Amino acid sequence: MQRERAARLLSLIAGQRALVVGDLILDRFVYGRTERVSREAPVPILSETRRTVMLGGAGNLARNIVSLGGSAILISVTGDDAEGAEAAALAREACGEDGLLISEAGRATPAKIRYVAQNQQMLCVDRDPRAPVSGASAEAVFEAAASRLGEAGVLILSDYGRGLLTPQLTARLIAAAREAGVPVSVDPRGKGYERYDGAAVIKPNADELAAETGLPVGDDVEAEAALRALQARLPKTMALLVTRGASGMTLLAGDGTLHHQRSRQRSVFDVSGAGDTALAALSLAMAAGVDISEAMALADLAAGVAVGKAGTAVVTPDELIEDASGGDAAPDWRILDRDCAARLSARWRADGLRVGFTNGCFDILHPGHLSVLRHAASVCDRLVVGLNDDASVSRLKGPQRPVNQAASRAVMLASLDMVDRVVVFEEDTPEALIRAVNPHVLVKGADYAADDLPGAAFIKSNGGEVVLAPLVPGLSTTALVERMKRDPSGDPS
Repeated sequence: MQRERAARLLSLIAGQRALVVGDLILDRFVYGRTERVSREAPVPILSETRRTVMLGGAGNLARNIVSLGGSAILISVTGDDAEGAEAAALAREACGEDGLLISEAGRATPAKIRYVAQNQQMLCVDRDPRAPVSGASAEAVFEAAASRLGEAGVLILSDYGRGLLTPQLTARLIAAAREAGVPVSVDPRGKGYERYDGAAVIKPNADELAAETGLPVGDDVEAEAALRALQARLPKTMALLVTRGASGMTLLAGDGTLHHQRSRQRSVFDVSGAGDTALAALSLAMAAGVDISEAMALADLAAGVAVGKAGTAVVTPDELIEDASGGDAAPDWRILDRDCAARLSARWRADGLRVGFTNGCFDILHPGHLSVLRHAASVCDRLVVGLNDDASVSRLKGPQRPVNQAASRAVMLASLDMVDRVVVFEEDTPEALIRAVNPHVLVKGADYAADDLPGAAFIKSNGGEVVLAPLVPGLSTTALVERMKRDPSGDPS
């Protein structure tokens, strides 16, 4: 998706209001490292380093609605337990007081605990109420939702199978929304999608669609066959959209036309909550009256950003615009200014990602550079490369340098898979840029002394480290330039 297209869609969804009804889940993440095995059983021991708590399920959906620039009216049911009180506080923090969380006596608040080691999920523990909400709670949810439909541009049903969206309540909510002229989007769970019939769009993932239809959803042909089989059973549903992981999304519109959205290849860090992010973007676009195929493209972009984050994370308009690009031939989306890189680095750090930094002139990109960049990428989750501008290269290397202008050098670096962002700086040293980005680790070639590097003292004072990467012998830009001077018509290699 082009940046201009993303910016236009984001401007349309800004301020849209969504009514979110569904299962609220309290998500906990316990992070650590595993370096030994227990003597009591053949299991790894997780040495905890930190833990976080956030809203999952319908709560994560509401958080993404807000982070994308909309507003959310969140209606759900919790238990009258400590987890319920904690979830209610987080909901107020995320969405304000504009919603309703019904506390049901004797009910367990749905919760998850995920244990993560070295960025890999080891174990997930579910706390499931194992029963539908009471009739009184269901009626209270319906009355609250029906009374707020007039304020919303879309009703989102977030079904996580925790007992809130019973078939009866679901059917009543969809009927009320249709009568009010409010489109309904659904994140389904379990079998029997007839209970969602009448929605504007139902969004299963590939596994859910396969389970519902009994048909494979491996390639485009199979996805279309499964969608058409499901459409035949849901005469009042306007559109079906299946999310297919790395294969993107496939939409079957109400007029029978098929649309594929191909996802850009990405490094996947954590898929937790990415479906919520996609549905939030899709639903806000629907509320704004955006064509469903355009809404799908925005949802795909949002989900792609979400999978690069840890936990049930939210995404922002700035992140989507930063990530939007014209495809593989236009890597300039990775080239940022200093302020933008500082904000992005702060978000990465907040998400638990290890930020790395290296810098240089990179005048004529050669295997020695690639070796250092690969080593730098191997010791962090996200790598920022500082690039000297043309004037500073001339001051450092002489008036005949650079050979290539900064714009060309930046695009070359941004085209490398191991580089996440490139920032051009005008100073002779990257000290100011390092302070702005605030990385966990600084990487330079082994021809430098670690303690003498600009920014090293700052990074160490913040608990970071300096890593010296091994060099490829005999390779440097200066040596290549000198050999070209001696034999301009020869092979510099």
